[in-house]
Amino acid sequence: MWRGNLPRGRRVGRFAGLAFVFLWFAIGGAAHFLATNLEARIVPPYLPWHRAIVLVTGVFELLGAAGILYRPIRRAAGIGLFALTILVTPANVYMLQQHDAFAIHLWILIARLPVQVALLAVIWWSTIKSAALTTAADVARAPDVGGAPPPG
Repeated sequence: MWRGNLPRGRRVGRFAGLAFVFLWFAIGGAAHFLATNLEARIVPPYLPWHRAIVLVTGVFELLGAAGILYRPIRRAAGIGLFALTILVTPANVYMLQQHDAFAIHLWILIARLPVQVALLAVIWWSTIKSAALTTAADVARAPDVGGAPPPG
C-alpha cells in the first residue's frame, strides 16, 4: 500500500483530493437527477437527446464517485471520471459562448474552464497516480514466488 511510503502530509493531501473529487461528482451527479431540465439546457444544440445525455452522465458521475471509494477499482473509476470531465467540456464551452442565455456571471463561466483543468489534475493525482503508486509498491514488496533465483 502506498500509505506507508508517503509522508503523513501527502497521505492527508491524497485523502483531501479523494474527498473533493467524491463530493464534486456525487453532488454533480445528483444534480443531474434533481435538476434534469436545467442541466439539459447546457447540452450544446448540435448533440441529440439532451435529457438522455444528462441522465447517463449523471449515472456515470455517481458511479465514478462511488468507485473512487473502493480501492480495488479506484484507478478505473478515476480514469472514467477523467474521461467524463473531458467529454463534458463542450457543455462548458457552449455556456461560455452563449452566456446571455444563462443566469450566471460571465466571469464564473470563464473561470470554469481553468477550474476544470484543476479538477482533472486532482482526479489524476488522487485516483490514477495514487493507484499506480499502490501497484508499484505492492510489486516491490511482493515475495518472489518462483522464477529465477535471487542474484548473488
